Amino acid sequence: MNIAVADPRLDALYEKVKRVIPPMEWQGFAQDIEEILALKKAHNAIILAHNYQTPEIFHCVSDIRGDSLQLARDAQNVEADVIIMAGVHFMAETAKLLNPHKKVLIPDMAAGCSLAESITAEDVRTLKAQYPGVPVVTYVNTSAAVKAESDICCTSGNAKKIVESLGVERVIMIPDEYLAQNIQKETGIEMLTWPGHCEVHEQFSAHEVRHYRLANPGVEVLAHPECPPEVVAEVDFSGSTARMGEYIAHSQAQQILLLTECSMSDNLAAQYPTIEFVRPCNLCPHMKRITLSGLKKALQSMTHEVTIPAQYAPRARQAVERMLAVQ
Repeated sequence: MNIAVADPRLDALYEKVKRVIPPMEWQGFAQDIEEILALKKAHNAIILAHNYQTPEIFHCVSDIRGDSLQLARDAQNVEADVIIMAGVHFMAETAKLLNPHKKVLIPDMAAGCSLAESITAEDVRTLKAQYPGVPVVTYVNTSAAVKAESDICCTSGNAKKIVESLGVERVIMIPDEYLAQNIQKETGIEMLTWPGHCEVHEQFSAHEVRHYRLANPGVEVLAHPECPPEVVAEVDFSGSTARMGEYIAHSQAQQILLLTECSMSDNLAAQYPTIEFVRPCNLCPHMKRITLSGLKKALQSMTHEVTIPAQYAPRARQAVERMLAVQ
C-alpha cells in the first residue's frame, strides 16, 4: 500500500518498514521524516543510529547504522559539519572524541545508560590503586571521564579481541559485570569486575529461554553478552548486535528469538521478512527518549551540543583510539 505524502521518496522508505509500521502509524511519521531529510541537507548534517533505535529512525532518517563499535569506527570518517547521535549520551561523547572539531548533537541530554551511571572516574582510580599495574579495559558504555582513567576501551563486539591483545593473565574489566564474566569464560583470563549491569539485559533469565524453546520448537536463540552468564549458557549464539545481524544473515532458521532490546528485532524483521522474530520485549527507556520529533527539533535549533572538558578529553580519546587500532 502506498501512503499519500508530499515527497515520493517516502514511498520507497515505507517499503523498507511496512512489515513493522502500520499505515496509519506511518502517516504520523511521514511529515517529520520529510522535514528531517530536508534539514539534514540544509545543515550538512548526518544522523548516526544505534541498532536499538526504532525502525522509522533506523531505516528512514539515519545515514550510519550499527552497534557501538561500528558507529565509533564510522564516526572517524564523516565529512558532514554536524553529527547527530540517535543513541545515548556516551555514544555522542564517543563521536565527539573522534571528531573534536565537529558539532555533535544529541536530541535529549537525558538519554543515559545504567552502565555509564554505575561507575565514576573516582571509582576507577580506587580500583587502580587496589590493583596496581593491572590494565583497565573499559566498556564504551561509560562516560568520557571514566574512559580517561582507562588503558583501552572495548565494545561487546571486540571485547574478547581487546582483552587477548593485552597479553596478560589478569584484567580490570569495567563496568559490566556480566560481560566481563562471559569474556572470562571465553578467554580464561581473570577478570576483576565491577557490579554494573544493563537494565535491559539483566532482566533475561535462563528459565525464560527454556520457556520460549518449549513454546517455539526449533527456534534459534541469540543473546547479547550483557546478559547473565547462565542465560548465555542456554543460547545458540552470543554476540554484539552487529554479530547477531551477521549470524541471522546466514541462518536457515524460520524462527529467531533475540535476547536484547526490542527495536533490534523490529529492525531485523524489516530486513528479513521471511523470518519470524519471537519477541521477549525489553525496552531501553534511554534509547526511547530519541524520537523523530526530537531529531527534527535538534536539527532546527542545533541542540543539544555535546562537549567534553579539556582536562580529560585527550586521555579518553586515546583509550578509544587504542581500541580502534586493534584489528
